[in-house]
Amino acid sequence: MSIFGGLGGSRPPATPVTLPHDAVLGLDRAPSAAPEQAYFPGGAFEYTKSFDVPHAWRHRRVSLKFDGVYRDAMVYVNGGFAAQRPYGYSGFTVPLDRFLTYGTTNVVRVDARVHQDSRWYSGGGIYRDVHLVVTDFLHLSSDGVRISTPDIDERRAVVDIATDVKNDGTDTRTVRLVSVVTGPTGDVVARGEAPVTVYAGSTAVARLRMFVASPELWDIDNAALYTAVVSITSEHEAVDSLSVPFGIRRLQVDPVEGLRINGRSVKLRGACIHHDNGILGAATIARAEFRRVELLKAAGFNAIRSSHHPASPSLLEACDRLGMLVIDETFDIWLQPKTAFDYALAFADWWERDVEAMVAKDYNHPSVVFYSIGNEIPETGDPHGSAVGRELAEKVRSLDSTRFLTNGINGLVSTLAEVLAVGSRSDAEGVNDLLGEPTGIANPLNAAAFVTSRTAESFAILDVAGMNYGEARYEMDEELFPNRVIMGTETFPNQAALSWGLVERLPHVIGDFTWTGFDYLGEVGLGRQHYADGKQKFLGEFPWMVGWCGDLDITGFRRPMSYYRAIVFGLASGPYIAVLRPTERPRADESTQWSWSDSASTWSWDVPPKTRMTVEVYADADEVELILNDVSLGRRPAGRQSKFISLFEDVPYELGCLKAVAYRDGTEISRSMLRSAVGPATLNVEVDRAQIAAHPGDLAFVTIELQDAAGTLVTCSDRSVHVQVQGAAALQALGSARPVNDESFLSDRHRTFEGRALAAVRPTGPGPVTITVSSGDEVVVRRIVAG
Repeated sequence: MSIFGGLGGSRPPATPVTLPHDAVLGLDRAPSAAPEQAYFPGGAFEYTKSFDVPHAWRHRRVSLKFDGVYRDAMVYVNGGFAAQRPYGYSGFTVPLDRFLTYGTTNVVRVDARVHQDSRWYSGGGIYRDVHLVVTDFLHLSSDGVRISTPDIDERRAVVDIATDVKNDGTDTRTVRLVSVVTGPTGDVVARGEAPVTVYAGSTAVARLRMFVASPELWDIDNAALYTAVVSITSEHEAVDSLSVPFGIRRLQVDPVEGLRINGRSVKLRGACIHHDNGILGAATIARAEFRRVELLKAAGFNAIRSSHHPASPSLLEACDRLGMLVIDETFDIWLQPKTAFDYALAFADWWERDVEAMVAKDYNHPSVVFYSIGNEIPETGDPHGSAVGRELAEKVRSLDSTRFLTNGINGLVSTLAEVLAVGSRSDAEGVNDLLGEPTGIANPLNAAAFVTSRTAESFAILDVAGMNYGEARYEMDEELFPNRVIMGTETFPNQAALSWGLVERLPHVIGDFTWTGFDYLGEVGLGRQHYADGKQKFLGEFPWMVGWCGDLDITGFRRPMSYYRAIVFGLASGPYIAVLRPTERPRADESTQWSWSDSASTWSWDVPPKTRMTVEVYADADEVELILNDVSLGRRPAGRQSKFISLFEDVPYELGCLKAVAYRDGTEISRSMLRSAVGPATLNVEVDRAQIAAHPGDLAFVTIELQDAAGTLVTCSDRSVHVQVQGAAALQALGSARPVNDESFLSDRHRTFEGRALAAVRPTGPGPVTITVSSGDEVVVRRIVAG
């Protein structure tokens, strides 16, 4: 695949690329670009692909299936217009037959463009997978197998398989439909078949109802997957087949028992995530999606909200395999735009097709429990907008009645005129200023009577009321709307103890989704620390790159708030030590509600001895003692009474060992420590796997750390590292989590951040791969195999 990039002017030379590919990540950032898009400019991009079409395909169906092109995709085949798709997150299939020339080389061209159409970093181009599909005239439709399990008990499960059999030929044909179901161990557990007659030029829906004995149920602790191989045969010859993984599980929700999966109550420990994947930009590479879900699961989350876009197929496959629940979200915009050239321009004409595409993609994924019809849609406080929401909701239900519906409604956005009149500061520039206001005014405003009345219809449309920053409604709505089930579809990270406490205590509140689980490009500096030195802008100035509000940073390493959240969730007890970064600027409570303390878990700082430091210790205990080099610095209250944070101020910095000891009923229950790095830092390089698949959807992740002789991370002496890849792979990306960064992730050199950097290596074929990491005179070599 080759790409031409740029806007206007002369045509630049083509560059070979491997799909999926993010065309924006290679553009030069500039202060004149939008901070919402991480100061990356927009652009227009043209992809071309030449491929041979044999004569044998003249009697076949040939199509291209795109999992997503961002944005305003236009597809041409041999110069002829074949298809378009305005929405950047929808999958779509393009029939190629009428444009093809057989027995020779054909050319597909895909145009895409990005221009002030998103409130975050969107990336651009063919950033998701593309599939060439060649079938018989009689074939199974793409995304045409829908598997449901309407009746489940301990003895058996009913498996209903509905299959679209399409006949593009000129003769009516009768074929045999066969479905074979295998269990998690690969054994055949059910089989069914039936004849199907399909008229010429039409599609028949064929159903097979089968029974699986003693089913192994899919849930978050046991992601048991079955596979249905659905095929059609004619005169004992195979015509077409599809292999479809699925799960058997039962969903229930009500205000008394909350959410139940297979009869067991589940509270959603949720993370909102954007679609970019840190140093890879928006390129949706399957291994990166799996790693991201794996890391979020390890950090204590059991659910993600795909905000604010339909998730990629590869992300959902990872969630299926790892037992991660999903809210899959349709749109950030309906008919009222949020940016100058966003999807609102196409919504009226395209929303039904985009909803159909999302449901078709999701139907067989057991991880998907909720569909969300929007995020912070202004129309949700208006009767006409509520009518639009009802159309979306009923459209989804007509396509899939097996899951629940929600909507991320923010009462402040739904009633913006009243909110700005009642609650704004004199210098407020919009709703985000109010939401981030350090006084916490957002939640009380969300509970105002005018919000209650204006959003009542939009909430009534849903199975579960999704509330963004609306915790003040949780208890009052139990009385006002006794049938309402609630989940916090977005909550502030610094309110984690409060939010989760309400989830634990109130049965009609089923979960909490923090903004955000994984840090992301764009909306730069949303969670940065502000200081008392004048008015602060809502977003950070160039070269800020990331939101800086994720539990995990953009390279996947856990930040202090992640360890704090695990304690709040009850998954860990601590103590965990976090040290505020030293600064000469006066600290003040002026940071946004998306901020966490400006801290790192290290006792290696480039400051003079006796510098006064502030230390936070997170613990579920009665009290915590802090000890520096065997000298006690006192005890502080801990646990829920202190929001699980013990604060020690004016700690004199000196090299050595900083310990935290947690006590309950006067008895030590646990301890942890930080040691200062001593001596020179050396490179430590670890590759996540010794063997990777020789496929462009796989990656090897290379963790680069600066460590002392004892293995302590050296966080105060960053330096540039150089990565070279030889053999059957190439360097896909190299970067760090540094939030204010003017380096490219596509370069082979990058500076570490607090002692760490991450490289992603992508296979180009089978064979040995050599990865060389160097810094100054130090060189480390690692070898893996792609095969």
